[in-house]
Amino acid sequence: MLIHWYRLSHWLWKHHVPLLPKLIWWLQYLLFNSSVPGSCTIKKGVKFAYGGIGVVIHARAVIGQNSLIGQGVTIGGKSGWWEVPVIGDDVEINAGARIIGPVRIGNNVIIGANAVVVKDVPDNCVVAGVPAHIIKENMTPEDRAEMCKHKERGDNPFPITPSQT
Repeated sequence: MLIHWYRLSHWLWKHHVPLLPKLIWWLQYLLFNSSVPGSCTIKKGVKFAYGGIGVVIHARAVIGQNSLIGQGVTIGGKSGWWEVPVIGDDVEINAGARIIGPVRIGNNVIIGANAVVVKDVPDNCVVAGVPAHIIKENMTPEDRAEMCKHKERGDNPFPITPSQT
């Protein structure tokens, strides 16, 4: 539902219609407690989990195709920097994640829940932690399918071994 409000607001913003994009922003803020301005760029196929509750996206941020944005996600700028996050295609941003500053996220990336991303992330990676670090590189489509199976079963696809403790 939030994505539909965004699409309408973005169309109005692109066509320089005054006041209505801001009115739509206020409406989505009241209904979803979210800030997704019409001036940001969200490409086709993007989905918001749980209706996009609590999502905050910077006005100049760019989000690629077929991405998933969980609830409570922040994609924002950094004080004193003009650049804002640019998210690639097929990115999964899980609940509560924060992407802050002039960060570029590659294609086919998974960002773990509550991760704080402050550095660029290359393609085909899984990142997690505060600050976020790469926990899996060069992820293949088969790896992603395997992770989905683990997620459905509710177990950990990345168990901690004794050498990691």
